[in-house]
Amino acid sequence: MGSALVVRTVISAPTPGFGELVTVLRPGTSVRDVYGNDVHGPDEEHPVSGCSIAPRSGSETVGGQDTVVEHLVIFAPPTADIRPTDRLRIRGLTYTVHGPVEVYRSPLTGTTAGVQIAARRVTG
Repeated sequence: MGSALVVRTVISAPTPGFGELVTVLRPGTSVRDVYGNDVHGPDEEHPVSGCSIAPRSGSETVGGQDTVVEHLVIFAPPTADIRPTDRLRIRGLTYTVHGPVEVYRSPLTGTTAGVQIAARRVTG
């Protein structure tokens, strides 16, 4: 009898060379100042590589003034540690996380495909 050839396909996470780098800016731990007020220490930063970034249109009027609001949608790897209270540095600009961090999970396997984050930057 002949030997059987077994071929297995391995699907791996994107390599760090693909996608864009997003830097997460997380508020530092709170401490009390001399007046008893809670103040945040310096931001803690960590990188998230392999992100896909897409623009999303939008405009707003705030307080009767035209304001430019830039919206982005970020698709990050499933291991990304991003919280709704974080800020994100993307392409040198700082954005706030706008809403919940949405996790995509397969209903068939239960595996996490990634997370989606809405971010925005207000100017004007």
